[in-house]
Order: sequence, then C-alpha cells, then structure tokens
Amino acid sequence: MTAAPPATTAGAPDGGRAGRRGAAPLRRPAALIARHPAFAVVLGLGVLLRLVAMLGYRPVMYFNDSFDYLHVAVEPYPHPLRPAGYSFLLLVLRPLHSFTLVALVQHLMGLAMGVMIYAVLRRRFGLPGWGAALAAAPVLLDAYQIQLEPLVLSDTLFSFLVVAAVTLLLWHGRPPLRIAAAVGLLLAAAWLTRTVGLPVLAGVCVFMLLRRDGWRPLTVMLAACAVPAVAYMSWFASAHGKFAMTESDGVFLFARAYKFADCHKIPNLTVDEQQLCVQPGNKLPNSQDGIWDRRSPLKRVVDLQRFGPRQNEIAGGFSRKAIMAQPGDYLAVVAGDFFRAFRWERTVFPDLKTYRLYEFEKSAVPLPVWRMDADSTAADVAVAYEGGPAQTQVVEPFAGMIRFYQDHFYLRGTMVGALLLVGLAGMVPLWRRLGGAAFLPWTLATGLLLAPAATAEFDYRYVLPAVPLASLAAALAFTGPLGRAGRPPSGGQ
Repeated sequence: MTAAPPATTAGAPDGGRAGRRGAAPLRRPAALIARHPAFAVVLGLGVLLRLVAMLGYRPVMYFNDSFDYLHVAVEPYPHPLRPAGYSFLLLVLRPLHSFTLVALVQHLMGLAMGVMIYAVLRRRFGLPGWGAALAAAPVLLDAYQIQLEPLVLSDTLFSFLVVAAVTLLLWHGRPPLRIAAAVGLLLAAAWLTRTVGLPVLAGVCVFMLLRRDGWRPLTVMLAACAVPAVAYMSWFASAHGKFAMTESDGVFLFARAYKFADCHKIPNLTVDEQQLCVQPGNKLPNSQDGIWDRRSPLKRVVDLQRFGPRQNEIAGGFSRKAIMAQPGDYLAVVAGDFFRAFRWERTVFPDLKTYRLYEFEKSAVPLPVWRMDADSTAADVAVAYEGGPAQTQVVEPFAGMIRFYQDHFYLRGTMVGALLLVGLAGMVPLWRRLGGAAFLPWTLATGLLLAPAATAEFDYRYVLPAVPLASLAAALAFTGPLGRAGRPPSGGQ
C-alpha cells in the first residue's frame, strides 16, 4: 500500500514559494515607493487631485472648439479649420459612449507626462530623486493643467505626444532606428493634432542634426512622420481640393494682422483684400474678434462655406502684406502676447467668457445649440457621442474642493519664465555643444509659446504644453553636459 504524499504546509518549501509568489506583486509597488519616496508623494497627490476633479465635474467639461472635434468623431471628415488627430482619439473611444472614459484617458496622459519627466531625469541623467520629482511637480500638481485634462480639447493629447517624443530622444544618445521611427510617428500624431506640431518637427530635426545622430535615424524619423501626414493631407485634398492639413492658416493669421493692420500703409492690396480694411479707431478690442465676431470684416468676404478657401486665401494675402509693410507693428503685438505668458497674475483675457472656460466654475454652462450641420446642433453631437445626457454636472463637495485648490495652487506665468531662464542659464556653459540635452526641450518650450503669438493670439491654454518642456530644460541645467551626468544610485533617493 503506497503511502499518501505529505500535505504541503505553509512552512514547506513549495508552500513558501507559493507564498512568496503571491506576495511579490504586493512588494513591488512598496519597493518602488521606498526607492522613490519624493516622487511617490507628488504622483499620489496628482492622482488624488484628478480623482477629485472627475468626481466634481462629470462626465467632462467643454470648450467652444469641443463640438467641432466631436462632430468629426461622430461623422468623420477632414475639418477645414483644425486637423482631426484629436477627433481620431475620440473616434477610437466612441464605441464605449463614455465621456468619463475620455476624461480618464486624458488624466492618465497628464500623469504619464510627469512620470516621463521623472524617469528621464532620474535614470538617464542621474538627477537626485527629490530634484526629478520637483521637475515633474508643475505637470502633476498645477491646477490649470488638471482643469485642462477633462476638457474635450486637443491640448492634453498634443502635450503628451510631444513629451513622449522628447523623452525617447533624450533617453537614447543616438536613437536606434526603431526609436527614430517611434519618434516620427509621435511627431506625426502631434502634427495631426495641432498644426503647431510642424515647428516641433522642425525643432527635433535641428536637434538631431546638432547632436550628430546620423543620417539614418533622421531619415527614418522623417519617413515615419511623412507617411501618416501625407495620408491625412491626401484625404483632406479629396474633400477640399487642397493638399494641406487645414484651410485656415490665412484666417488665423488675419487674427494677428487685424490688431495692427493699417491699410494706408499697405501697398498693392487687391480689391478683395480691401474688403478687410478697418479704420484703426473702429477696430474691435481683441485679435480673435477678427475671426469670430459677427462684426469682423472677414464676414464681408463671401464664400460658399464658413472659413472656406476663398476667405482663407484673401485673409492670408492681406495678412502677409500687412506684416511686410508694418514689420515693427507686427513684432510689437507678437512681443506683447509672448510676454503676457510670464505675468504673475492671470488677468481676464481675451474676454470673460473664454477666461471662465479655464476655471472650475460653481455651475456648468448649458450645452450650446448652434448648428453643426443641417441636421444637428452642438448639443446633439455631444448627446450622440455619449449615447445619453452629456451636460456637465457640478457635484459638491468635490467641485468645491478642486475650486479651492485652483484658487491657490497653480503655476504662475512668472514661474514659467523662471523655468526658461534657469534652462537657458544651464545651456550657456555648454555653448560648445549648443546647450547639450537641454537645447531640445528649451527651444520647443519657447517655440510653443512664441508660435501662437506670431500666428494668431495669446491664449492661456497655449502656455500649458510648454510647461513640461520648460521644467525638463530647467532640471537639465543641474545635470551637466550630455552624457556626463553621474549614474543614479541603485536605490534610495
């Protein structure tokens, strides 16, 4: 008779291994927290604040542009004013009919940006844990960044894509071809999300050339970027007859020129362009009024569609002639908007209605009922996407908690300027290497602040994509020349 095998006990070898296997998943997060205590605190606060925001403002928050993005997601077509990259994300998430999921995904992108900043500074450049955590804090804890993430807008996605591309490039001194391809795809997605992604691509190309990454990584990166960009522009051309991302560059440039253009100083205006002339004393107060206000001279230009190709061509021609004829006036308005980003106080700009869209308010604005097409309004589009009621609900006490936080804890414009100055100071000793690793995030941050001022008008939300890059550049000022930072310790801070 064969004896039965002894029962395995918790103290036996097999039971011990099973116990250790079960405990391992629990020990890993604890070990990570122990190794990165400062960042764990900052990240934990960032998660908590986003959870409070999601509980207080359900399911999402809206901006005027939100409904254009939703319209494209519900009935896909190449929008004439804005590239459809963000709408593609909404389209992917649409089968689940959940704006809550949209807000969650965008909050996760915000947290991921903080993680990427910390990881590249800590692991690639050897910054102390507390220093890397401090660099990630502006993204993770800024109240206006947290408020931007539940807005149905392209900015969070754009910021995430750019930070991801920069992280990959900085992590690899000379990127392998697969990494170069990934960077190209990320930059293509950023370009398809916001047109300012094109100067970001140019900045990355310059950095790779200056760092001498070689022609193969650069070629692969550009090829990977070109494929989706060309595909989208071909789709756009099939609908609008123009191989481009949008049909709005001239319209938005007119917003910039409208502020200073004096037709008495602009030679060779065509009869069509003269329709856009306004006496200086009769101009509306803000640059954006040149596009959106019903009294804008742009409304005088008859086109088959709103902001159609004729309007875009005439507005672009007028604006370029105004800039050439009045370069000093153009530079003055650009400088005024650029330096507005660095003011200590957030003043009401460009108007109260727009300003309040960046605030956690005590009550939600009703869904608008302006027409998106012959069959639907903006509210209809939101309801169709959600598959039910889509109105923002303000839920206390969570809403009050995040409103209090926003009133007191946010990155002031002067602080953004200080980050850029610290980054610049760190690059000066590395002038022989053209600033080292900090050159990439610093130039991109500065460019992202300058581009709206040069081509349209300042807006507070345009500052936020520059913040993670400015913070990264400032932190790199303390790591030394590229490739000479000390290796991070194997554990602890």
